[in-house]
Amino acid sequence: MDKIEEVLTRGVAEILPSKDRLAKLMKKRKIKLYLGIDPTGSKLHIGHSIALRKLQQFADLGHEAILLFGTGTVLAGDPSQREEARKKIAAEAIEHNIATWKSQVKNIIDFNKVSVMYNGAWLLKLTLRDIIEIASHISALQLMKRDMFQRRIERGDTILTHEILYPLLQGYDSVAMNVDLEIGGTDQTFNMLIGRELQEKMNRKEKFVLSVPMINGTDGKPMSKTSANCIWLNDPPEDMYGKIMSIPDNQIKEYTTLLTNLSLMEIEKLGPLSAKKWLAREIVRIYHNEKEAQKAQESFEKTFQKRGVPESLKTVKVKENSLALLDLVFATGEVASRSEAKRLVAQNAIEIDSKVFSDPTQEVQLNKVGVTVKIGKRKFVKVVPK
Repeated sequence: MDKIEEVLTRGVAEILPSKDRLAKLMKKRKIKLYLGIDPTGSKLHIGHSIALRKLQQFADLGHEAILLFGTGTVLAGDPSQREEARKKIAAEAIEHNIATWKSQVKNIIDFNKVSVMYNGAWLLKLTLRDIIEIASHISALQLMKRDMFQRRIERGDTILTHEILYPLLQGYDSVAMNVDLEIGGTDQTFNMLIGRELQEKMNRKEKFVLSVPMINGTDGKPMSKTSANCIWLNDPPEDMYGKIMSIPDNQIKEYTTLLTNLSLMEIEKLGPLSAKKWLAREIVRIYHNEKEAQKAQESFEKTFQKRGVPESLKTVKVKENSLALLDLVFATGEVASRSEAKRLVAQNAIEIDSKVFSDPTQEVQLNKVGVTVKIGKRKFVKVVPK
């Protein structure tokens, strides 16, 4: 497959207004493109890697690629797919969230080929005259027609003015950088098309929009920072491998297509378990290295396929020599609340030294060497008395 055709096909949901026209432009000259990410959190999950990988693919073809941190847009907060307004974020939080992003994406993005910019550099300098000029190009009705706004109106909920302005601010990024293409998830299509319209009206230039698919998490539901279904880019190798192995079988093709360069033809020849192990090993290799990927696979096979216990365990020290089961599970630090611990106990998802415990009030004696607590399918913690 032609390299341009491959970049514009694999892992792509839609190209507007036309894939053929974008391909023709790319063959004619090098284009300028960007991917914007708002620093609403300090951790990136593997779903974010889809657009990041696509950005790098364009850079590898020699195009001018920009990774844009939304230090300006984040102040307004993207309303996309939100049923309520985002909370305001402080400047300190923005700096904290961005601090580790480069290290998290270093295995995807080659910063010798991709430049970094911050949209606060121009958005925070806009005057009232500038904002009025930008807003004069987009219909207010067009902004209000968004699904999430219409649902809020039907419920009688509030829509704040700064939420309506968000697409204008993101759209102006295209004008400020004078780009040919913007990359983003399918949830960003509306915002990216506003940028296309502004670029056409303010710079008299066409901007293409390339959307990449959203991905489902370990539970088969859309991956989200607010859910417990994320595979984080900075997950330890064994956790990352184990999470990949826990995805539903019907997601293997999706993950292979969007998160790796593995051949779909080759992976489809394998059975679900072999395909998933191949996939898990490749993803760990990408974000860590081949040695860690091998160790993660061996640990998984020993622990879960052969019912063993990992050689390296997280150790937690407690003051007591005995604890009620519920308190013991909570003390591991692997559950968010006592109610979650209680739910896991009720589901027979807690084992102490390979024995299932189902009474949350049962006292568990801790000998000098401690006990091994298994939580769910993958988490093991050694609890010892001080």
